[in-house]
Amino acid sequence: MFQWQRLLLSAAKTTHPKVPLLKALLNPYDPFPKAQVFSSLFASHFSTSFLVTKIPKKFRKKRKKKESPRFKLVQTQPNVIPHFESILRRDAHYRFLMKTKDFLLKQPQQVLLLDEAGKMHQLLGFPRGRKVVKFIQHHPLIFEVYRHSDNKMWLGFSEFMERLILEEQKIMDEMEMDRVNVVRKLLMMSVNKRMLLSKIYHNRHLFGIREDFRDWVGKFPQYFKVVFEDDGKRILELVSWDPSLAVSALEREFMVDEDKVKKAFKFGVKHGKALELDEHDERKLNLLMTLPLVSPYSDGSKLDLWTVEAEKYRVGVVHEFLSLTLEKRAYIHNIVEFKEEFSLTKHTYQMLLKQPRTFYLAGTEMNWCVFLKDAYGQDGILIDKDPQVVFNEKLYRYADMEELESTTSNH
Repeated sequence: MFQWQRLLLSAAKTTHPKVPLLKALLNPYDPFPKAQVFSSLFASHFSTSFLVTKIPKKFRKKRKKKESPRFKLVQTQPNVIPHFESILRRDAHYRFLMKTKDFLLKQPQQVLLLDEAGKMHQLLGFPRGRKVVKFIQHHPLIFEVYRHSDNKMWLGFSEFMERLILEEQKIMDEMEMDRVNVVRKLLMMSVNKRMLLSKIYHNRHLFGIREDFRDWVGKFPQYFKVVFEDDGKRILELVSWDPSLAVSALEREFMVDEDKVKKAFKFGVKHGKALELDEHDERKLNLLMTLPLVSPYSDGSKLDLWTVEAEKYRVGVVHEFLSLTLEKRAYIHNIVEFKEEFSLTKHTYQMLLKQPRTFYLAGTEMNWCVFLKDAYGQDGILIDKDPQVVFNEKLYRYADMEELESTTSNH
């Protein structure tokens, strides 16, 4: 007798309403269709309702949500360098100050209707839904709100801030030729020695370039030429190549401290285990790949995209780009704007992460900032400060003060 028949036989001895069906299954001569018996029997008596088909919520394992790139930090412990991260927090703290200052300077009378200011959260750098007056009150020495003769409230600069603006204008006049050379070097690094005028204007604060830049370049026809494309866009072109400017910061540093530059980058060589290289030999092999570096003033567009030479070129371009900035650092949106001109790829983030000796990436994965580490001291302070940087730091100090000290006001 089959095992299933024994089970059914034992079930048939019980006084269950399905006993006739069980007997029918045991009787081989019963003409009753066995398939129907099985279906009727197991549909009701042998129910699977007792099986747990879904794990209760309280017993389920909680899946860790994937952290958003908007909040996920680039660096993790123990690689975090606090003084670089604090600079980004400072940027956020003074965003309203710098963006509102920039906007007011472009207005005819350097004033703005307060009702209009409350609607310009993006242009003035304050969070949407917040009241602009609260942010104005954070910087009482810089901004003033006053009632005009039209009985409307207006936002403008304080008298003290107007004196600071004149001081800044003097700095820009004194640094004029330095800024000219920065723009020339940017054009010399670009693929066709030309770029959109608007791109340089959008990043003018990065290089200390003045607000009237688009008209200012017309003062130097020996260096620049502005041409119009068919779509009306203005292009800034380099008039003449200057070999004395086509020397990168890395090349100048190599002449002073060759060993330091040798250690600045690492372009690893993939090799098989069969070579059995020890640490010293592997370092020597990597050094052979690191030098010579590829000048950022060479034509990188002619290099094969995924070669070591192409990566050396792109690393050199970013290094030189940062060395031209006021604070030796730049955000991702600053770098990406020049992607085509400098033959950069979408893998710039990963490329820079592989060079931790020279670059430090701070902030979040969505809005990271890259620093030239050697430009800063151990205390996180720039070693060589541009006059514009010195002015900005002074402005920050005054922005956080509620009133002028007696010595300052007398001065």
